[in-house]
Amino acid sequence: MTVDIKTTSVQPRRNTFAHIARRLGSDKPASRYEEATYDMQPSANFHYRPTWAPEFEIFDRSRTKVVMDDWDALKDPRQYYYGAYTIARARMMESTEKNFAFVDKRQAFNKIDADWRALLELYIVPLRHFEWGANMNNCNITDLGYGAAITQATMYATMDRLGNAQVLSRIGLLLDNQSGESLTRAKAVWMEHLAWQPIRQMVENSLVLDDWFEQFIAQNFVFDVLMYSLVFGAFDEEGQNRGAAAVSLLTEFLTDWHDETTRWVDFVITRVAKESPANASKIRDWIVEWKAVALTALEPLACEILGEGSVAALEIAEQKLDARMAKFGISERESV
Repeated sequence: MTVDIKTTSVQPRRNTFAHIARRLGSDKPASRYEEATYDMQPSANFHYRPTWAPEFEIFDRSRTKVVMDDWDALKDPRQYYYGAYTIARARMMESTEKNFAFVDKRQAFNKIDADWRALLELYIVPLRHFEWGANMNNCNITDLGYGAAITQATMYATMDRLGNAQVLSRIGLLLDNQSGESLTRAKAVWMEHLAWQPIRQMVENSLVLDDWFEQFIAQNFVFDVLMYSLVFGAFDEEGQNRGAAAVSLLTEFLTDWHDETTRWVDFVITRVAKESPANASKIRDWIVEWKAVALTALEPLACEILGEGSVAALEIAEQKLDARMAKFGISERESV
């Protein structure tokens, strides 16, 4: 008896979901990101308004002053859905773990100048509380924002900010020989040290903003550009002169993450600004307002760490912010 095994293929009746076909055209294959993003936002048949804000629907476009014809236009250029996001972050963390093992094995922190080691505890460990504020802001944007394209990306940003805080906490644990005392001191510094109080006030004020897109501008653009330029730019360069090259190695995760996130933040702001002159004008007003707040808030910390060099460091940070702003087609002084 012979058995003749044959293979057959079954052609799918269609190559994509109906809601994707309605947007991209009949039967055009979609990426995983597109399947998980387009038209996922509930938009109808809401039975009740939220009791805590009855003037809005539970998902409401009017929770922000910027207006978009299609909120799904704010796609993430990184094309992050859950699988792609977790794989990317796992690779980054794998590299970071090797860096921590390298620094710990060679006791590289022992080479840091004693005075700079004290300053490290003053600026690098309390920064975990700034990252916590960024986590909370992106949580609120995810809650009140409209369109899966923006809210799923801000949800990933919340997890990123917790991861950043954990990296900073581990640096503190290396500084205090795993006792955890540096984390307790960092909390006290965040709550009481005069150099940090303007920053804490800035973060707390951003937590209670009513407009979620203003919150996006303040946190993910203005605060991050200025703070990261100062801490991982000017402070880090000074630290390398004081024997703290190992800290640069351990904070590489945060600088790489910031560079990658820049692509997403720039795309979102540019797309919203191009939607209408009214949007561009509102974005410009928010950037100008929060830039003034942030530069004032960062000045005491910059003076504490860099002394006379703080003026140049803040100017460089401001120039980076202005250069990014120009990419959006927005000028601080002129209407679009």
